[in-house]
Amino acid sequence: MTESGSKLRIFKILKIIISSLLITVLLLFTIAAIRTLSLDVNAGLQLAHWEKTNNKSLVIDHHQREELLANFKEAIRIPTVSFSNTEINTTALLEFDRFLRKAFPTVFSSSLVHHELVGNYSHLFWVKGSQPELVPYMLLAHIDVVPASESDGWEAPPFSAKEIDGFIYGRGTIDDKNSLMGILQALEYLLLKGYAPRRGFYIGLGHDEEINGLNGAMNIVRVLKQRGVQLLFVMDEGLTISDGIIPGLEGPAALIGLSEKGQAAVKLSVSVAPGHASMPPRETSIGILATAVKRLEDNPMPRLFGYGPEGDTFEHLAHKFSFPLKFIMSNLWLFSPLLSRILERKPVSNAFVRTTTAVTFFNAGVKINVIPSLAEAYVNLRIHSAQSVEEVLDIIKDTVGDQRVKVELVYGFDPLPISGADEKAFGFQIIKKTVLDLFPTVTVAPAICVGNTDSRHFIDLTKNIYRFSPAWFKPGDLERFHGINERISTKNYEEMIVFYFNLIQNCDIRKLPEPHSSVHEL
Repeated sequence: MTESGSKLRIFKILKIIISSLLITVLLLFTIAAIRTLSLDVNAGLQLAHWEKTNNKSLVIDHHQREELLANFKEAIRIPTVSFSNTEINTTALLEFDRFLRKAFPTVFSSSLVHHELVGNYSHLFWVKGSQPELVPYMLLAHIDVVPASESDGWEAPPFSAKEIDGFIYGRGTIDDKNSLMGILQALEYLLLKGYAPRRGFYIGLGHDEEINGLNGAMNIVRVLKQRGVQLLFVMDEGLTISDGIIPGLEGPAALIGLSEKGQAAVKLSVSVAPGHASMPPRETSIGILATAVKRLEDNPMPRLFGYGPEGDTFEHLAHKFSFPLKFIMSNLWLFSPLLSRILERKPVSNAFVRTTTAVTFFNAGVKINVIPSLAEAYVNLRIHSAQSVEEVLDIIKDTVGDQRVKVELVYGFDPLPISGADEKAFGFQIIKKTVLDLFPTVTVAPAICVGNTDSRHFIDLTKNIYRFSPAWFKPGDLERFHGINERISTKNYEEMIVFYFNLIQNCDIRKLPEPHSSVHEL
């Protein structure tokens, strides 16, 4: 074959390859475009024919508003602080018990409600339903709060419940006395209106959620197990209504947590012979450990976006983004790697992408002129749904890559099972309906809760656990969670009461409706 013939043949092959690539790209683009225009994961049961009920309405008058705000403020003023696993404010917990009985007299006196103390300070309510064949559900909240000090920079003392410009400031206003008081206030109003549920339900108020719920929630679970209780679903705190927090999203979004990330506490330690600072070795225990810590920070856990419920989150929100983000969100089958790289740039969204690694303690040294024999660091990991504690430990050991650094698991648990969010998931659909009835402009999406709640202890009682509170979070509010200037607007607290008031009644239907067959049908 001549040289010109060879060049011609190569040219033809290149032409075929380029043409094939162009056709492939065009085909992929066409598929992605069709999916972008047709994707409607939010249709769900919104237009379906729901079972007719005679739900009672709640219109809060001026006197009730003054009373419910006064009760909420009093709840915030009681410093029910969990300081550590061995130190809780039992005096405040006893005071809170007395306060609840005074604030909600109908709840505690109604023949429909059975109340008992569990683990000395936690509360368990059983509200009997008129149709015992309907499987009960459970609403959770917790009494305790994390420590707070005015010297940290609070605009108002953290246990003052001071009202400033329509906001009530104080520890517990969003974690989690807003839910606790909202649930009980809603039940109080329902009972006063003569409401008797068809579907029975439980309310569990743990007293030590901030220190893992080992005596509160776990004892409530033990009591329910002894009685053979199985639950239709559990709803606890977790995610909220985000407004202006997700970049590029048009309008607010109510995120309902289907799962929680796992958690592990890992200790790294280095032991060497002690020595005098005047004759230091080439590497000290602190230097060796610091290098190991730096390796962990420089080499984050692998990106796992799309292997957990976070993919569904963005698909549900896709229609609320403008181009080109709408195109990307609607086609995660194609753009997951690109989106995960975008999300990992900010700490808030990075938590959805991978197992996160945070060094929280570093202990070493006893004297300025003594080289320490022992250096220790503690690492807190929040584990992605696609990983396990064991897998994360192996990655840490490989990343550190130094036999002198001992890696030990202090405690840990795997990610929680993922609850259902389809058209047959009763709990999810009822929460979604209640949100949309109260806030019609909000987009509802399933998501993963990056923190941990008491609800994780209930996995033996139900496969359906949802983490959601109808609290509104705007830019800057995420930092208030466990931070300074925790607050809630008086308007939002009132909305929370109405939400639970409606949710309890919405749960009285026997079953979910069949999905609507046509969005054009009237």
